Amino acid sequence: MAGLFRWLMRLLVLMLVVGLLVLGGVYFLASRSLPDYDKTLAVRGLSASVEIIRDNANVPHIFGETDEDVFFGLGYVHAQDRLWQMIVQRRTAQGRLSEVFGTATLPVDRLMRRFDIYRLAQQSVAAQDAGTRAALEAYAAGVNARLDEINRGALGRGAPEMFLFNAPVSPWRPADSIATGKLMALQNMHHLQREILRARAQLALRDPARVADILPDAQGNGIAALPDYAALVPELPGSRQLTGDDPPQTRHPLSPFRARQFANASNAWAAAPERSASGGTLLANDPHLGFSAPAIWYLARIELGSGGVIGGTVPGMPAVMTGRSKKLGWGLTSSYLDDIDLYMEELNPENPEEYRTPDGFKLFETRKTIIEIKDAPPVTLTLRWTENGPVLPPSHENVGTITPPGHVAAVRWTALTGMDTSLSAAIALMQADTITHAIAAAEPFVAPSQNLILADRINIAMKTIGAMPRRDAAHESQGRLPTLGWKSENRWQGLSPYAAGPEFLAPPGGIVGNTNNKTVERPFPAHVSFDWGDSQRVMRWQELMQRRQVHTRDSFIEAQLDIVSWSARVLLSLIGADLWFTGTPAPDGSPERLRQRALELLVNWNGEMYEHLPEPLIYAAWMRALQRRLVQDELGPLTEEFATVDPLFLERVFRDIDGASAWCDVLQSTRVETCPETAQMALDEALVWLSERYGTALESLRWGDAHQVAHDHAALGAVPLLRYFVNIRQSTSGGDHTLNRGVASGVEPDPFQNVHGAGYRGVYDFADPDSSVFVISTGQSGHPLSRHYDDMATLWRRGEYVPMSLDEGLARAAAVGITRLVPVGN
Repeated sequence: MAGLFRWLMRLLVLMLVVGLLVLGGVYFLASRSLPDYDKTLAVRGLSASVEIIRDNANVPHIFGETDEDVFFGLGYVHAQDRLWQMIVQRRTAQGRLSEVFGTATLPVDRLMRRFDIYRLAQQSVAAQDAGTRAALEAYAAGVNARLDEINRGALGRGAPEMFLFNAPVSPWRPADSIATGKLMALQNMHHLQREILRARAQLALRDPARVADILPDAQGNGIAALPDYAALVPELPGSRQLTGDDPPQTRHPLSPFRARQFANASNAWAAAPERSASGGTLLANDPHLGFSAPAIWYLARIELGSGGVIGGTVPGMPAVMTGRSKKLGWGLTSSYLDDIDLYMEELNPENPEEYRTPDGFKLFETRKTIIEIKDAPPVTLTLRWTENGPVLPPSHENVGTITPPGHVAAVRWTALTGMDTSLSAAIALMQADTITHAIAAAEPFVAPSQNLILADRINIAMKTIGAMPRRDAAHESQGRLPTLGWKSENRWQGLSPYAAGPEFLAPPGGIVGNTNNKTVERPFPAHVSFDWGDSQRVMRWQELMQRRQVHTRDSFIEAQLDIVSWSARVLLSLIGADLWFTGTPAPDGSPERLRQRALELLVNWNGEMYEHLPEPLIYAAWMRALQRRLVQDELGPLTEEFATVDPLFLERVFRDIDGASAWCDVLQSTRVETCPETAQMALDEALVWLSERYGTALESLRWGDAHQVAHDHAALGAVPLLRYFVNIRQSTSGGDHTLNRGVASGVEPDPFQNVHGAGYRGVYDFADPDSSVFVISTGQSGHPLSRHYDDMATLWRRGEYVPMSLDEGLARAAAVGITRLVPVGN
């Protein structure tokens, strides 16, 4: 027996030793790709030396003799810190994810090949101006210099993920940078989902007019009533099932196609000198995108011939997309410009390879493409384009359910062009020194359309940039519903002139800003959009801006971090009007008493979505249960498309606007339910859900326990064990409709998980430019073993920032490393 025990102990020790050796080997291989920031490296492609100073936040400050050498340096640092992110973005744009990830990403590749954005990016290289082409070539050379260094030095394949997902890495090319920009545009494509959903909702509702409630118009006058979708396409039956070769749509973590509630958003505002305590202009910007680890944004400073530029870059693109120079600051918000239309193309009954045009039937433009798949046979796909654009598979956003028999759906979108000069505009913008120059520089921008908020030393402005479709005044749906593609009146009449985009220069009040709210009220077709991204945050923003006569950098930071929900203040007083202080006292432990305790907490709450309070969680659970209860009997399976709460819908229902209180009645029941009854039942339902999840002690609930931010690694975030090392989770304040925005996922098992918000924050003060600040939501590095993988995450969560200075001396004072790139032979 003793001998057996000794052998078991030896076996255990051996297993431990082997395990430690394996872990040590894995760590050694993974750590080989950690970049060395303190070195001198000889590289090809430079005209002179480049110096890269990493300040104590690991923000690179890049200096060179020429602009091309500086862009080379930017490409090099992007590849040092975010190589895996760049490679995955490129494969996504190319529709080549399945070569690495197998059949799981095949639906993403199928869809990306149909949109064909990489081929269009290749065509767009020639459309750039000479300076931009030189910048793209230099940037690509910098990325490739890092790839060469990795290959020559056996530096762990450049990223730990490369060991798990082994695939060859081709050199970076200028088209890859343009494709990265188009991928960003794709993530901002929300009008397509909205058109399809509006049509599906019309077909599902007994009274199609009720679609104005569930998909309400932005506040303002003059918006025309919708036509009946069934009347636009009379061949369409009441409901259809999906058909076609493409499998049902799923949203893979690597897919750039977002649900409509996660369309890009943002905040940006600026103050003129007369509204600034210091007498200088102020600007704040926090773009809202889906959270990921690492973040989409990367902080950098580049020293161009026109001066220093610092701010948020996107790895893969040689431009500071939001930031400042010494004389100019710029920020971006999604403009919600309606830059897309969906068409139903009629097939020729005699030849399904032809579709109807205003001039008769015409052959589709077709091209075959082969998708290589890891551990599976390749798939051949036939791409079809009409004069309007690419033909979509029936599964995309369930468009097959609204496509008439004998038709296919095709999409027209401004980004689907081989003449995309958006990067030329972005690079020119960095070199502008006044608002006038900046507005002129942004004219070539194509997609995604943005509101460009500007501040120079004496003035502020906002200009909508991006290609704006010119529609016929007789367009059957005014771009709000799919229409028949062969009708001339439904087709675009080219693009509107740049001057047609809304512009606000030197506003009389001295403040300009945007929270994705409606900016102009114009009649169609000059309307810009019928659908806007916000009607709630802007109310709180107006309150904060007008509360002070003058603003400071700190007051702008305070507004950027504000967590008061205007929606909660309005909805609770409206929905709970007949519930407050009513009913008789109920015994402890009863559902009635639990409801009374919840209402007692909410009646004294000011709408602050603070992570340590119970009220935000009670409110959010109540509104979620209420909206679901209101729509599920009317919409059935379509209910899942309305997983996040729409305050305008709830307000319309409880104010009974145009008869919207009809939603409160349960159609399947014989009695007629009132809105107060529905509100009470929804509150009881929410409290049951909260009790099962967190217990009945309402006072001990914490919003932050449910509102955990999900910075997840797209490839490894769901892998057991590894996910604890690569995902970044934190308790957060804010909510769907606060300025400090954190959009809830809306789906079980974590419906309030924070998945979309400000991955970058910046506040620029032109009275003292070097007192400007910025931060990103994770860290500069994409390497999970790097201390810079998540070192800004805690700062970001606490509402703290790092200095945004162009002072070279400050960067050197606490540098974490200095890299010198020298031409080969020097």
